[in-house]
Amino acid sequence: MNEKGAPDKLAYSRRKRKESGISRVSVALKQGQITPTELCRKCLSLIQKTKFLNAYITVSEEVALKQAEESEERYKKGQSLGDLDGIPVAVKDNFSTSGIETTCASNMLKGYIPPFNATVVQKLLDQGALLMGKTNLDEFAMGSGSTDGVFGPVKNPWSYSKQRREKRQQQAQGESQAAEWLITGGSSGGSAAALAALTCSAALGSDTGGSTRNPAAHCGLVGFKPSYGLVSRHGLIPLVNSMDVPGILTRCVDDTAIVLGVLAGHDPKDSTTVQDPVKPFTLPSLTDVSKLCIGIPKEYAVPELSSEVRSLWSKAAGLFESAGAKVIEVSLPHTSCSIVCYHVLCASEVASNMARFDGLEYGHRCDINVSTEAMYAATRREGFSDVVRGRILSGNFFLLKENYENYFIKAQKVRRLIANDFVNVFNSGVDILLTPTTLSEAVPYLEFIKEDNRTRSAQGDIFTQAVNMAGLPAVSMPAALSHQGLPIGLQFIGRAFCDQKLLTVAKWFEKQVQFPVIQFPELMDGCSLVFENEKLASVSLQQ
Repeated sequence: MNEKGAPDKLAYSRRKRKESGISRVSVALKQGQITPTELCRKCLSLIQKTKFLNAYITVSEEVALKQAEESEERYKKGQSLGDLDGIPVAVKDNFSTSGIETTCASNMLKGYIPPFNATVVQKLLDQGALLMGKTNLDEFAMGSGSTDGVFGPVKNPWSYSKQRREKRQQQAQGESQAAEWLITGGSSGGSAAALAALTCSAALGSDTGGSTRNPAAHCGLVGFKPSYGLVSRHGLIPLVNSMDVPGILTRCVDDTAIVLGVLAGHDPKDSTTVQDPVKPFTLPSLTDVSKLCIGIPKEYAVPELSSEVRSLWSKAAGLFESAGAKVIEVSLPHTSCSIVCYHVLCASEVASNMARFDGLEYGHRCDINVSTEAMYAATRREGFSDVVRGRILSGNFFLLKENYENYFIKAQKVRRLIANDFVNVFNSGVDILLTPTTLSEAVPYLEFIKEDNRTRSAQGDIFTQAVNMAGLPAVSMPAALSHQGLPIGLQFIGRAFCDQKLLTVAKWFEKQVQFPVIQFPELMDGCSLVFENEKLASVSLQQ
């Protein structure tokens, strides 16, 4: 790279991917190269082989096999429901699934079986998708590491990849260090690990402050947060109603567009969804980026940002510039306030939302029956972890009559200023913002847990939560492997409801960077035929 970050050398690959992963599997199913049942069994086998990752809380084997049989019948009759028919998916365990336990990784909901499906889950099933299981997370999605749920932490599949092992050997690092496993990021770490470990073709996460994009960056995946209101939240157990959105995790941008096309649109059960009809999210192949203006927010160059991520960010900007795009530095002046503002609003809404877990209607109920008040208190003490109780206490403090104006109302005003910062930048002619997704690559678990949950979340959400407060679409894209052989992601942010344009630019970037497929030679056993993505063509940011 030269000083501007433009490539000095181009590494062109002859292999070009003509179809997305899901489309390719769908074609294989239609042509009878593999049946939905065979595909389902391969995924179930991989789930068993990768059980040590702790990606799944519940594996819905019987349900998935039954769905596969039904899909197989449709294919035999030539009545496929679409690209997702027979495709294995995983769902974060904070989405309601009819007849399947939904725990939010909390003692409070252990044993809770919802009587209905979340709208996004139902939409996937209506298209013939196979539900492989429910994935692990931080309790009630409060965290950025997937380390704080009652079912234990999730391990990053890249901890065991051939790429990391080779880098370790080159650097002659000891066995003890090599044995250190890495966090997935969070809170949708189970979904990210399940997808990265090839146990499914797509996964649902949720994104309140970066919970889909953060693990996508650490696990080498595409992590998409749609515009607020584009996708229904009905059946997503709420954390922060004004910021929560279902997130989509896939291995490539075309797959994201396929899933988004199924999920997007108005839902009568969610009044915050868009009223207008949503068109299919077909992504054109962008060949000319000369009309694009890419904004680089100067406030995101924080001191804590690792030199490797900083360098990659600069090279990615140079990639656009060398292709003819206009790349300019922009200012989002209220960025320094955003993480504090986010945590005040987040805690306040959490305190309100968590009030429903009282031991009366559903979920855990203690054995104390001295009084209703005693039962409430004991139920919540037993059902919630310290992390959840801490956020409830903080939120109730902010909502006290004497504090309401100084904390909650003030934070709401700052939120409006933060949203206006984005509006002003986009109105100035900027099409897309390019930022880091995380401060660094994934870190070892033992290093991560040295800090408390609140501190870790503040660090993990630093580049992602402002997008949720502004309701904008954003996507984390895998950009390159670090010197440790670990994925680094970069974030693209678009205008509200310009999700298609955002994904089109992300697809162009994806085609330029030569991001490698995770390699698990010892796990594949022939499964690679269906799952292994071809390397993307072509400019390596590590050149």
